[in-house]
Parts: sequence; C-alpha cells; structure tokens
Amino acid sequence: MRIEQKFKELREKEKTALVTYITAGDPSLRLTVDIVAELEKSGADIIELGVPFSDPMADGPTIQRASERALRSGTTLTGVLECVREIRRNSEIPIILFGYYNPFFSYGLQRFSEQAYEAGVDGVLVVDLPPEEANEFKIHTDRIGLDLIFLLAPTSTTERIKLVAQQASGFVYLVSVTGVTGERPDMDYSLEPLVEEIRRYIKLPVGIGFGVSMPHQVRKIGRFADAVIVGSAIVKIIEKNGNDEGKTLRELGEFVKKLSEACYKSL
Repeated sequence: MRIEQKFKELREKEKTALVTYITAGDPSLRLTVDIVAELEKSGADIIELGVPFSDPMADGPTIQRASERALRSGTTLTGVLECVREIRRNSEIPIILFGYYNPFFSYGLQRFSEQAYEAGVDGVLVVDLPPEEANEFKIHTDRIGLDLIFLLAPTSTTERIKLVAQQASGFVYLVSVTGVTGERPDMDYSLEPLVEEIRRYIKLPVGIGFGVSMPHQVRKIGRFADAVIVGSAIVKIIEKNGNDEGKTLRELGEFVKKLSEACYKSL
C-alpha cells in the first residue's frame, strides 16, 4: 500500500517519483540505515535496497563492487531484513528489495515473504525471475501483501507486456537500455512510444532506470514516465567516500536534492 499511496501523492503534486537505489550493507548495514534517512530527507520518494549477491549479472561494475563490499562486510538477507526493521523505526518511505532469485529461494519463499512483510518491505524486484516462472513466488507475495515488480525492456514485445500485465503489482520497471546498470553520459529519450504501449495494457505506474544519473536526464524522462530510478551514480558516491559517514551523507544529500528538484513537472 505504501507504493500505491506514494504514487497517488506524487500525482497530486505533479512530481515524478524519484526511486533511489543503494546496496544494503555497503559499506555497512549500520550506515545503510543512515543513508536511507538522508536520501528520504533530500527528496527520494522510494528506496530500492539491493540484496548483495555474488553473481549480479544485470549490474555494471559500480554495483558489482558494491555487492562485493557488502558481502565482505558480512551482509546476509537476514541482516538486510533487520536493516529494514531499523529503518521502519523512523520512516514510512516505500522500500523495495532488489535482488536475484537465488538468495530468496535459498531463504525459503514463504519464510522470506512473511518476514519481509513483517519487517516493513513493500515490494520485491527479482532481476532474473521472468513472469513465466514467477508463480511459485507470487503465491506467497500476493497472500502476504508484497508487490512483485517486473522488468520490461526496449525489446519487449506486446505479448511480453501482456504477460507482465497479468503478474505485476506496484509499478513496472522499464530498463532504458539492453545492457547492464551504470551511468551513461546521455540516454535514448525515444522510449515514450513504448511507455504509451505499456500503458495500453498495464494500469500501473511506469518507472525508467539503468543509466539515469543526472538532473537533466531525470527532467526529460519525467515528462513521460511516472518514476525515474537512479542507482550507480548514488552508489559511486558511497564508494568514493568509503567509511567517511559525514562526507558520504553530505554529498548524497546534495546530489539527491538536485535530482528531486528535476522531478517536478512544473519546473
């Protein structure tokens, strides 16, 4: 419900949702809690919390390194859920766990769904779980009340869009490129017809990610998308500053404020 409510609030404000991604446990779970608080204070509307995995095949070098650092620091799925519980002590920002199927499957799909909901997770995006194979997971997420978010790409056919329409909840994540995550100096802004095609079949918000890293990109995409997702550019700030918490939070705050300002459609 938090995700649905957030999009409703933002439509009234004429603001595109700013979804910010960080890898949980990079550089530590304790600092992750503080980073989420800073992101929210600076204008982030939804948090994507990456579950670190040893083979993050959809991610570029920046987020791959973040996963490696988080795993070295001892981050586990149990620890990520505890991190969400800690965030929930002071925040109602929508939280999506972004990860790969193996950790969720190994944890136990029913056990994970129940504990994620209890911790305060709102949705799950499983990068390598196609809708054709999602029913085993979806049974549990639907029963417990978690949104299951799916990916579409520039290569997605009408048949694929219809298939996602049957399974998705929360919002639809449209990948801007046929490639991995990472900052790009410029983007293809010709996705608007595809977004319109998706909206013919799916009555959910459409968010665009992979490659979005600068305010002018956010502004252009926000003219036709319901959300923009920024990840690698944020993770790079965390990587650059290491365990210097003060500098990390200050630079993240300054950067996210600029992104958030670019989300207002009237500006």
